[in-house]
Amino acid sequence: MRIRRFMVKDVFCVSSNASVYEAVKLMNHNRIGCLLVVDYGKISGILTERDIFERILEEGHFFRATKISDVMTRHVIVGNPNMELVDATRLMFENKVKKLPLVENGKLVGLVTLTDIAGFAIDVVTG
Repeated sequence: MRIRRFMVKDVFCVSSNASVYEAVKLMNHNRIGCLLVVDYGKISGILTERDIFERILEEGHFFRATKISDVMTRHVIVGNPNMELVDATRLMFENKVKKLPLVENGKLVGLVTLTDIAGFAIDVVTG
């Protein structure tokens, strides 16, 4: 089964020059746990709730003045929407990521999360 079946197509993105405050507002308003950081049409990072907890709250940074580029995760693990579900899940677990952006022909086409995969697993088990 291809991971494309579970991906969210409308991925929220933000520029690395935006403030963490702007990002938090966008995440809260849309009830999402991450933003893809896109600059000049390319993924340059990902900002997750964990990034905010670890790099803003724990270190005491002032989030209104801090740029996303200062706290985002720069090394982004990506998959392809044509990957098999098991391969995408393995990639996520091996790299300890909960969110997997999906790229096809160099373009961001979606995002899949462990929550999406777990929801599918529950549907399979409960029939």
